[in-house]
Amino acid sequence: MSTKGQPRPRRLPQRSCVACRTTTAKRELTRIVRLPTGAVEVDPTGKKSGRGAYLCRRAVCWEEALRRDRLSKALRTTLREDDRVALQAFAANLPPEPPAGGTAGP
Repeated sequence: MSTKGQPRPRRLPQRSCVACRTTTAKRELTRIVRLPTGAVEVDPTGKKSGRGAYLCRRAVCWEEALRRDRLSKALRTTLREDDRVALQAFAANLPPEPPAGGTAGP
């Protein structure tokens, strides 16, 4: 049986959070990039040149990644203090946990 003429379903790229190791669609995670200059910053577009690492959009994952130095290992660099402060400031605006399955609370 031929599937000629039918488009193949498009596969979504999968990435893993460096903190909780959850694998999900690349677009659902936030990319952190080590630029060629050595600076580390958040890459909202996911297109900046450099070595990247991904984190969930939950404050707990960001806190764990910074506390346990997982970003440094994933990016193969030592985070400078100003980079660490900028990442902590970004994490402060994130929700502590994702909304629970779309159901309203009591």
